[in-house]
Amino acid sequence: MSEAAASHATDRRDLTAAQRNAVAELLRVSPVADELGRRFAAAGHELHLVGGSVRDALLGRLGEDLDFCTDAHPDQTLDIVRGWAEAIWETGREFGTIGCQRGGLRLEITTFRAESYDQVSRNPVVAYGTSLAEDLRRRDFTVNAMAVSVPEHRFTDPYGGLADLAAKIVRTPGTPAESFGDDPLRMLRAARFAAQLRFAVHPDVRAAMSRMATDLDRITAERIRDEFTKLLCGADPISGLRLLVDTGLAERFLPELTGLKLEIDEHAQHKDVYEHTLTVVRNAVSYEEDGPDFILRMAALMHDVGKPATKAIGPDGRVSFHHHEVVGARLTKVRMKALRYPKDVTTKVTALVALHLRFYGYGRGEWTDSAVRRYVTDAGDLLPRLHKLTRSDCTTRNRRKAAQLAADYDALEERIARIAAEEDLARVRPDLDGNAIMELLGVPPGPVVGRAWKHLKDLRLEHGPLDRDTAEAELLRWARDEGIRD
Repeated sequence: MSEAAASHATDRRDLTAAQRNAVAELLRVSPVADELGRRFAAAGHELHLVGGSVRDALLGRLGEDLDFCTDAHPDQTLDIVRGWAEAIWETGREFGTIGCQRGGLRLEITTFRAESYDQVSRNPVVAYGTSLAEDLRRRDFTVNAMAVSVPEHRFTDPYGGLADLAAKIVRTPGTPAESFGDDPLRMLRAARFAAQLRFAVHPDVRAAMSRMATDLDRITAERIRDEFTKLLCGADPISGLRLLVDTGLAERFLPELTGLKLEIDEHAQHKDVYEHTLTVVRNAVSYEEDGPDFILRMAALMHDVGKPATKAIGPDGRVSFHHHEVVGARLTKVRMKALRYPKDVTTKVTALVALHLRFYGYGRGEWTDSAVRRYVTDAGDLLPRLHKLTRSDCTTRNRRKAAQLAADYDALEERIARIAAEEDLARVRPDLDGNAIMELLGVPPGPVVGRAWKHLKDLRLEHGPLDRDTAEAELLRWARDEGIRD
């Protein structure tokens, strides 16, 4: 039996399962999809379910968003869906796409495209195509280059996408160089598919990614950000991250990740920070409760990026990374800003990186109740994520040490719960509010009130709740020391 025949025999069962999935999924959406197809046919046009929708149907995971392609131009598509669709939007019209909603499904209908890039600009040049075959060839990967006509349900697969889907392989319809030359973001998308679908990347595709990594510089930060976010939130982000580093893509937009591959010299052994980081990301994923948490995963990825800049070797030959959490937080902020992440997301990830070392030392019995209050207050609503990140960061293979760290953190969480129950830590505020401060000191609203409020909050963190008389006495003492009152 030839190698090709053996492969076909091995995949036959998988293909049959995929086809069964597709039938079930297509039957579910057929009432809407077929009705729409009949409307296009009556107007003299083709309509095909295409791309990710076909792939997901074959995988048994088709959602409520359906992608179609057609030979109709946008104005013609609008004429066909008006009066039928429950809602219509034209935000993608310049790219040939009309969106609409019907029966709980969101439909995007795009004119056949012959899309290409001029190898210099960052945006695609869109030209309408004339055939389904032309449209499928311009798509990124074979598993996205399949179509099902509606209402006929005729399956079109010119590039072997069904076989690649069964083999879990990422491959391009044409040559990888041609595909990535048209849109370099497809290299990052290949890594994303590896992470999301647990697919392997074909050796030819991988080689092209390495050769053409610098072409990613043509792509806008926003497009890179969106693909990377999907990769990091995939089912297996580790495989995607490794691919980014191994092909040189990470160096183009996230060089801090590549920088974690610190050289380990024979005189100053320390754990491989890169491998440790990937383990922390994997651990963080295991702690998630309600689906992928980008903020937690990004904090896990970036928590040690300050180590290369802070690495030092002491007289005893031991390696240290003093204040790497401070440097790491700064680097994280700069990198996420460059990738155009929203400010609130960047702030949360940066705070977690800055706080991730705070716990160490707790097991030595040095923490007072005041230190616990500050830990909770500084973390704020990030405390649940900080718990997960700190636990994820324990990757030692020393079972005794790992058990001790886990026990120490269990004890800290129990202590936080006890103090929180006693003092309502979630809402730590001074024992006197702004109005009381102004009344006692006889001052108007302004900086003095803010300074007094901060002083009273510090006292609250240090000593716990104060009764009214004690709080007032402390405020007056502070005012005298500051020269605000005699």
